[in-house]
Amino acid sequence: MSAERTLVLWDIDHTLITIGGLSRDIYADAFGAATGQAMRELADMTGRTELAITSDTLRLHGIDASDLVLDTFGSALAEAFLTYEAAIKERGRVLDGAFEALTVLADRADVVQSVLTGNMEPIAIGKLKAFDLDRFVDFEVGAYGMDHEERPELVRLAQKRAADKYGEVFTEGNTVLIGDTPNDVRAGHLGGARVVAVATGTCDAALLRDAGAELVLPDLADTPAVVRAVLGRADG
Repeated sequence: MSAERTLVLWDIDHTLITIGGLSRDIYADAFGAATGQAMRELADMTGRTELAITSDTLRLHGIDASDLVLDTFGSALAEAFLTYEAAIKERGRVLDGAFEALTVLADRADVVQSVLTGNMEPIAIGKLKAFDLDRFVDFEVGAYGMDHEERPELVRLAQKRAADKYGEVFTEGNTVLIGDTPNDVRAGHLGGARVVAVATGTCDAALLRDAGAELVLPDLADTPAVVRAVLGRADG
């Protein structure tokens, strides 16, 4: 009988990669295309979903976040991202150890590796593809920033998608979320996943521990330590 698999859900921005501060430019272009107005203010993006960010940004400009407007904004975001692909490759980078951790986990038969991200699906795929990381994850069982406004719901959605595809039940006991913000920690705890936090973004280790992360790593540079943390055991 094969061993139970672990569902590994990676956050993307500031956990695996950084895109060199281009997110605001992408949002500004998309906002202009979707509304015909200049974007004066961008809602807080830290650890939040694309749906929440776009909704709040529209409201900051007095625009009703109707389904139609949100759909238009989402399409404009995907189009704007394409125009920045070259700049993302030039200004962005893979964070230390991310390539190695993804590689090792992808080689394990007892791991299903995907993403849980605030990015909408085409942008999530595009970001990882820009740095040749897309081959390591199963995007079909991931959960994305236009799937739901709240990140805990994304955990449950990814578990369902993985269960449907792989015929196994994924629960808190065999699901781990790796992220860099207190919102990632909250998503795991409320959504039903163990959390490994990494202090690779704007939130330091103390803040992540205060948020309740079971384990906080400074970064992903120590591959054996990352694998042990993700699998929750010492034999990584």
